[in-house]
Amino acid sequence: MTRKPRGDSSIATESLPEAWAQVLAHRAVDGMDLDELVARFTSCGIGPQEVSAVLMDGGDSLYEAAAGREPGWAEQFGGPLAVALLAAEVSVFASHLNSRASGARSVAVDTLLDDYSAVAVARELGVSRQKVYEIARSGLRGPHLDHVPWRKT
Repeated sequence: MTRKPRGDSSIATESLPEAWAQVLAHRAVDGMDLDELVARFTSCGIGPQEVSAVLMDGGDSLYEAAAGREPGWAEQFGGPLAVALLAAEVSVFASHLNSRASGARSVAVDTLLDDYSAVAVARELGVSRQKVYEIARSGLRGPHLDHVPWRKT
């Protein structure tokens, strides 16, 4: 499994650690050692550009290819193992964004409770009063990415 999808890398070898750190920033903020993950990707011929492309399209290209089930559909990504690794990374990234959004929701609900009753907040959110307290308690636990990779500023 040493295929190189999409040809040679356009990032110079000396900048690879920086490129990997940038594309896997959602992993780095969680304190993960990226070396093992990068080794898995590179052993399949996947570079940071391929991971970035899949994250930037939210996994659409992977999904479309898999849903089409054409013969050899996974080859454009480097094969089934590469697809499994890339899809897992989309999932991890989505989980990170979900956690970040849940934290923002928690802070907002806690702020609402300063001015409104839990019953009123629950009614507006369409959840139970108990759920309002649960949401507000969660807080904004991080660290989280400051912004998504497709945002330029």
